[in-house]
Amino acid sequence: MIQNLSDKTAVITGGARGIGYAVADSLAQQGAKIAILDLLDTVESSAAQLHDKHGVETLGLHLDVTDQDATASAFDTVTKSLGVPQVLLTAAGIEINGDSVDVTAAQWRKVIDVNLTGTFFATQAFGRGLLEAGLPGSAVLVASMSGVIVNVPQWAASYNASKAAVSHLGKSLAVEWAPAGIRVNSISPGYVLTDLTQEIIDREPALQDDWVARIPQGRMATPEDLTGLVSFLASDASSYLTGQQIVIDGGYTAI
Repeated sequence: MIQNLSDKTAVITGGARGIGYAVADSLAQQGAKIAILDLLDTVESSAAQLHDKHGVETLGLHLDVTDQDATASAFDTVTKSLGVPQVLLTAAGIEINGDSVDVTAAQWRKVIDVNLTGTFFATQAFGRGLLEAGLPGSAVLVASMSGVIVNVPQWAASYNASKAAVSHLGKSLAVEWAPAGIRVNSISPGYVLTDLTQEIIDREPALQDDWVARIPQGRMATPEDLTGLVSFLASDASSYLTGQQIVIDGGYTAI
């Protein structure tokens, strides 16, 4: 049974849309106070929508997760406004597809900076706040099944590498912070129909049919398909679960 989260403050990076917003909505429905950190200009309105819908305290802050100082400052602001965050979801991420021989240094660094470094900075600030306050907490890092297998037919070496690293980052932090009661797990979604994947499909319409043909459940996930898993990981119902990578992909990697 998923526990009530009304005593928790949750931070969601990349929470203004897609997976992040769906999870924020789910956690708010369970009573958690919600802070959305996002680069999008809609971050404040996204937070306000959750307040209006669920009646919980919310905060929306504009943030580039690749900026370490700004990320630390954002978490300080959240703590002052909503209390020390005890739940984190790192959903900020990007993907750049293309033949590896053509990838530029700037493209490579951008993907690694957002997906891996940005995830570390957010989790670092989250962990620091908990350690200083002497509180337990649960961080859920959004990795990808692309960190387990190589997706085809598109090529995305930088994305795949960054997401594999995110999963191992989660394991590393889980072991380091376990004595303090801070749990860190990663979820590795398969193909999810978000704004990010829609942009890719719009450029290459045949991809969606190719992807779906390889998924045993015969469909792409919706962002809402991930909310139950994240809610479980955020709650005390998963208190003995840490350092794990959980693939949620409709059976794609089972083939």
